Amino acid sequence: MSDLLRAPAEIKYAEELDWLESVDDNPKPFSWRLSPKMVRLFILGSERADGLDREISQKWFGDRSFVERSVVTLASDRGLLLIGDPGTGKSWLAELLSAAISRNSTLVVQGTAGTTEDHIKYSWNVSMVIAKGQSRESMIPSPIMTAMESGAIGRFEELTRSTSDVQDALISILSEKYISVPELGSDSDSDNIVFAKPGFSIIATANSRDRGVNDLSSALKRRFNFVRIPVVTNKKSEAEIVRFRTEELLRRHQIELEVPPTLLDVLLQSFADLRASAAAAGSDDEKLESALSTAEQIGVLEDAVLHSNFFGDRALSAHTLASSLVGSLARREPEDLAILNKYLHGVVEPRSKEQGGSWPEFLEGGRDAIATLS
Repeated sequence: MSDLLRAPAEIKYAEELDWLESVDDNPKPFSWRLSPKMVRLFILGSERADGLDREISQKWFGDRSFVERSVVTLASDRGLLLIGDPGTGKSWLAELLSAAISRNSTLVVQGTAGTTEDHIKYSWNVSMVIAKGQSRESMIPSPIMTAMESGAIGRFEELTRSTSDVQDALISILSEKYISVPELGSDSDSDNIVFAKPGFSIIATANSRDRGVNDLSSALKRRFNFVRIPVVTNKKSEAEIVRFRTEELLRRHQIELEVPPTLLDVLLQSFADLRASAAAAGSDDEKLESALSTAEQIGVLEDAVLHSNFFGDRALSAHTLASSLVGSLARREPEDLAILNKYLHGVVEPRSKEQGGSWPEFLEGGRDAIATLS
């Protein structure tokens, strides 16, 4: 795994999955590798009441009801649509579910304006078609078709980014559970139709901020169970997520650098302040372009940690953290810089005088970063 830039969940947590599978004596739907109870436990982590001989780490931080509803949906004949704001962990939850159920989370179609029916059905190896004609051997199955043939979970990221033609093609797959290949003729029912095996399902994700880009049709909505993933607003939960991801980053880069709890508190409070300001803003011009998601918060901390390790004194400082925050969130000039400058003067400056601690250095770092970018 050390030679992979980013190992998928089934490789990263292979030891845990193997162990859970070896002790799992609960009923399993279809061809699932783990039972629903073990899938939930793998994602949310073990508790003392589970009575296991080893601890299973928590990998997704959120309400257990979201995970349970997702698992129940995948055990039915309906697709699962995870919908929410950017950075709420939709894709990560989809990956963990696929890894636990199928031991393969890589059967993914990325929805974009350029996604076509070929991306969710099949295409052809042109050189083989020229040499031998159209056949099963010269056909290139999509990740969705591969999931159907193997009875696995297929994933469709950013469903609302794809066009209505692609969405319509997905309706027939979810309804009929097969893909017709008319190019192969009709000599035999099994030659020109790819049937889904038991266990096949689709997990799709959609960004709630993309509403209106390519709205889902009523027919497609009926084929999905919706699970809405809310933005994490609980500071304790968000701190756990940020700390978990940061520890992963440090291990991956083999960096020995401590993130002081006080600086993590400063980061959490800063994002809470900026979200409150965005909620009270009267127009989009008064809001940062950033969604201020937990994922972006992790990105700010990652930037600060890497900068401190490679260009600092191998210790994270409030000055570097503020510089990373401004650099990551200032995407429009001068609008975002003005908003951040207003925040520093109106909120951080009074707080630094009242509370002291890391806030004065954070204020200085933010001011220096804005001066550099202005």
